[in-house]
Amino acid sequence: MGVLRYNAEDNFKFTYFSRMELAHDPPIINSSKPVHRAWAMYDWANSAYNLVITSTIFPAYYTAITTTKTLTGETSDIVSFFGFRLKNSSLFDYSIATAYLIIALLSPVLSSIADYKGNKKAFMRLFCYLGATASCLLFFFKKDTLELGVICSATAALGYCGSIVFYNAYLPEIAHEHERDKLSAQGFSYGYVGSVLLQVICFVFVLKPGWFGITDDSFAPRLSFVFVGLWWVGFAQITFYKLPKGVPLSRQLKHSLLANGFIELRKVWQQIKRLSVLKMYLLSFFFYSMGVQTVMLAATIFGSKELKLETTQLIVVILVIQIVAIAGAFIMAKLSERFGNLQVLFYVVLVWIGVCIAAYYTVTANQFYVVAAVVGLVMGGIQALSRSTYSKLMPATHDTASFFSFYDVTEKLAIVAGMLSFGLIDQHVNMRTAILALITFFAAGAVILFIAMRKAANEKSSLSTTAV
Repeated sequence: MGVLRYNAEDNFKFTYFSRMELAHDPPIINSSKPVHRAWAMYDWANSAYNLVITSTIFPAYYTAITTTKTLTGETSDIVSFFGFRLKNSSLFDYSIATAYLIIALLSPVLSSIADYKGNKKAFMRLFCYLGATASCLLFFFKKDTLELGVICSATAALGYCGSIVFYNAYLPEIAHEHERDKLSAQGFSYGYVGSVLLQVICFVFVLKPGWFGITDDSFAPRLSFVFVGLWWVGFAQITFYKLPKGVPLSRQLKHSLLANGFIELRKVWQQIKRLSVLKMYLLSFFFYSMGVQTVMLAATIFGSKELKLETTQLIVVILVIQIVAIAGAFIMAKLSERFGNLQVLFYVVLVWIGVCIAAYYTVTANQFYVVAAVVGLVMGGIQALSRSTYSKLMPATHDTASFFSFYDVTEKLAIVAGMLSFGLIDQHVNMRTAILALITFFAAGAVILFIAMRKAANEKSSLSTTAV
C-alpha cells in the first residue's frame, strides 16, 4: 500500500507514493537556469539528426537512389537488401522499427546500471557518439552500398533514441514539478530552432552545389549527413559539461546488473498498476505514439512517393513544420497550465485523427503544406506535453532512469508496432491506406485518455486534501 498526497501546484492534484518510495529520501533536484539551458541544448544538438536524416534530406535521397527505371521506362521501387526483395519505403520502415526494438530491449538493462552506478551521463554520451558516428558514415551511402546505408541509418536511430532515454530521465532531477511542462517545451523548442539552422546550411549545399564547386549530385546530401554528426556531437558537449554526474544508489543489488534491469522494470510496473491515472495514461500514450511517431517518420517518403514532390518542396515543408512546432510546444504548455495536461492531450489527439483523414485525401502540394502546418502545431505540443505529463504523474524516486526507461520502452514498442504495421500495409496495399489505418491508433488513445481524465476527476472529488 501507499499514500496519495495532494499538491496544490499540480494540475493532477494527487501524487502516489509507494512504501518503497517513502522509505527513501526524495531525490535532490538540481534546478537552475544554467542546468536547464544545458539540458535543453541536447535537443538543439540531436534534433539535427531528427530533421535532416529522419525527416528531410535522407528520406528524399534514399527514395531517389533506391528508385530505378525498368527496361520499359517505368519506375520501380523494389530493392534487394541482402537478397530480400522489398519496397524501398517498407525497407526503411522495417529498419527503423528494428533499431527501436533493439533499444527497447537494451534500455531496461542500461537504465538499471545507470541508476545503480549513477552514470546516466556516461550512457547518454555513449549513445550520442554512436549516433553521430553513424550519421557521418552515411557519407559513404550510394546506389551500390544500400546495405551500408540502411545499417548506418538504423544505427543512427539507435544512437538517437538510446541517448533520449537518459536525457529524459534527467527531467525530474533538474526541475520541480511546476517547472517541467515549461522546461520540456523549452527543450523541444531549442531542438526545432537548432535543427532548422543546420537544415538551412544543408539546404544551401543541396540546392546550390555549384556555389561550392560540387559537381556530383550525391555529394551535397552525403555531406549534410556529416554536418549532422559533427553538429550533434559538438553541441552535446555543452550538455555533458553542465548536467550533474549522478549519485550511485546506496542499496545493494540482489541480482546481476543484466537481470536487475528487467526486475526493476517489473517493480516500476507494480507501482504503476496501483496508480490508475498513470496506468491509463501510459496505455493511451502507447496507442497515440504509434500514430504520432509513424506520421513523423514516414511523412517525407509519403510526399516524395505519393505526391511526387521535389526535394526542395519537401525541405520547405519540413522547415514549416519545425517553425510552427516551436509555437505549438509553448502553446500546449500554456494551455496545460489552465486546463490540465490530460485534457489538452485529449483534444490534441483528436486533431491528429483529423490530420490522418486530411492526409489520405491530399493530392496536391498546397494541400500537403496545409496538413504539414497542422502537424507542426500539434507535433511539438504532444511530444513536450507527453514527457512532462509522465514526469508529473510518476512517484518521487531516485530511480528516474528506471521509470523513464519504462516510459521509453513504451514509446519504442509503440514505434515498432506503428512502423511495422505501416510498412506491411504499404507493402501489400498502398501508403494511403496505411495512413488511414493510423486513425485506429489515435482513436484508441483518445478513448483511453478520456477514461484517464474521468479517473483523475473522480480521485480529486473523492479524496480530501490531506494524505489518505
